[in-house]
Amino acid sequence: MNEMLLLRHGETEWSKAGKHTGRTDLPLTEHGEDQARALAPLVKEPFDLVLVSPAQRARRTADLAGLTGYQVDEDMWEWDYGGYEGITTPEIRKTRAGWYLWRDGVIQGDAEHPGESAAQVGARADRVIERARQAEGRVALVAHGHFLRVLAARWLRLPPEDGRLLRLDTGTYSRLGFEHAEPVLMAWNAPVNSMAG
Repeated sequence: MNEMLLLRHGETEWSKAGKHTGRTDLPLTEHGEDQARALAPLVKEPFDLVLVSPAQRARRTADLAGLTGYQVDEDMWEWDYGGYEGITTPEIRKTRAGWYLWRDGVIQGDAEHPGESAAQVGARADRVIERARQAEGRVALVAHGHFLRVLAARWLRLPPEDGRLLRLDTGTYSRLGFEHAEPVLMAWNAPVNSMAG
């Protein structure tokens, strides 16, 4: 693999409202669909491997961006927020003053969605990175904000919690690559209108 393009899915009603959206399978808003279409210029050249989260918001983003022949990868689901699913940070802080996901984690959810630690998300990201490294050339991933932040931290050989340093907005692209055979960030949280030439 020589380059990895990361696409964060377009806006949903919950992402717009700041609600933690892990495994709840929401569609894109109209604006989110526009964001996904705007990513199309990034995918004109073919990719050797395209992996997409199972969530409809990620699959729809891939479709509208024009990515074809992708594989759905269960490891690319968003962080399972457990009991914080669908709740905003200010709402959580009413009962847990100063709560911060990257430091404090989530509370237990139900049996279907018990919640994950940063380390568990990091283990999933490591598997995706390993799969991507097996590809011959260019790789594209379409997934979620917190998951892709953890993945980038792991790419840089940092702990999963260091994803906290990498803000990632909906409908943006990022690039991971190499410099002198060492993993680096090539671009991060870039809106499509910032593309050079």
